[in-house]
Amino acid sequence: MSSENLKNQNDEEYENKNKKRETWTGKFDFVLSALGYAVGLGNVWRFPYLCYRNGGGVFFIPYFIFMFLVGIPLVFLELGVGQFTSNGPLTSWKMIPIFRGIGLSMNIVNFYANLYYNMIIGYSLYYLVISFRSNLPWKDCNPLWSSPNCVDDYSQLNFRYETCDDFNRTLRCDNGKCFNISTLTGQKANCSTNQSDLDLIGWWNPTFPSQDYWNNQILKKSNGIEESGIIVWQILVSLLAAWIISWCTVVKGIGVSGKIVYFTALFPYVVLLILGIRGWILPGASLGIEFYIKPDFSKLSDINVWTDAASQIFFSLSIAYGGLTSLASYNKFQNNIMRDAIVVSISNCLTSVFAGFIIFSYMGYLSHVTGQPVNQVVQQGQGLAFIVYPYAVTTIPPAPLWAILFFFMMLLLGLDTMMTSVEITITSILDFFPTLRSRGLYKISAITIICLVQFIASINFSLQSGTYWIG
Repeated sequence: MSSENLKNQNDEEYENKNKKRETWTGKFDFVLSALGYAVGLGNVWRFPYLCYRNGGGVFFIPYFIFMFLVGIPLVFLELGVGQFTSNGPLTSWKMIPIFRGIGLSMNIVNFYANLYYNMIIGYSLYYLVISFRSNLPWKDCNPLWSSPNCVDDYSQLNFRYETCDDFNRTLRCDNGKCFNISTLTGQKANCSTNQSDLDLIGWWNPTFPSQDYWNNQILKKSNGIEESGIIVWQILVSLLAAWIISWCTVVKGIGVSGKIVYFTALFPYVVLLILGIRGWILPGASLGIEFYIKPDFSKLSDINVWTDAASQIFFSLSIAYGGLTSLASYNKFQNNIMRDAIVVSISNCLTSVFAGFIIFSYMGYLSHVTGQPVNQVVQQGQGLAFIVYPYAVTTIPPAPLWAILFFFMMLLLGLDTMMTSVEITITSILDFFPTLRSRGLYKISAITIICLVQFIASINFSLQSGTYWIG
């Protein structure tokens, strides 16, 4: 029997065996779904900071080493398991019963990740909505929610940054200001002294209006994780909206979600390019990019650099969460997953590097505007997405446009990942109870219950202490 006939026979047997299971209908549905799942918020808000913290351009060396030695092989392994068994992570390991716990633990980890990840999508959705204003609400300090440290005028006449670390000559106060150790009347100064009698040198701990707006107006943040506080209604509504959107993208199966990714996976690159072009021509952008890529080869001897690179590969490629297995389970048996594993892995890592050039151009610009060193304005995670960048765009006309583009990009990056993350649970449940897959109403009911349970479990993130749980 020729190899071609054998291939056709295998395909026919495979299709007969899995006639009730969906398969990807478009040529690029799977690749774009896998790419959208892998390229998420971590590429934009985590990788650039890790690169800066771990020796700049030197961090690329361990990062790409781990991509080739660990990332691509594990992506290929996950895709192979899913495609070979035509099962999601929960039931795919029945081929080796002793390893069934792998699929179960993947689902448990993914379940917890879904809870906080959709809250971040909710934050992005909320910021996107309030960005449709002529004046962004976090542009200026507002006595209703701003702290004494809040500074909204960074002109040279009004603001001067000081480290204030000479404690024999200077005085640090909790309001972020730095004073001469002696008052204007020659007495020793203290922070309780009337500030009109103090000799102001500058600011040692200023905060952006966006930081106070985020902590005090959006989150209504409590003093610690032990103080749960009350539910913040606007956060709860945003969380509910995020789960409704997630439900809409998965309820009709991969036939619909596979088409949605043509927009959600590709359009963020368009937005990144637009934001990049705008950022690269801003004053101070080159200083930020220098901080991002300036190599410090001594860092290669630091084990923490290699640890960060390895963990970022797992985080960035979404390895061991079960998403890649779930997506590949809808492939045809003869699909070339080696090619797909290489394309997805390299595209994902290059996206991280590209995003760093964009993010740090804005960090350099913010350093230029405020007069602070770049290392004083650089943040990662929520600090970058909801504090530093939002304030940076308030100084770039038209500010609402750049805010809308950024938070729309954040929303799409999050939804891409979330679609597959929810699909992991759906695929696992439907594979475990195959009768649900063959009955449309039962399937929709199961998907609705899955999303509803995860929404209820994530309500704690809408408490005033919710952000502490996200970390």
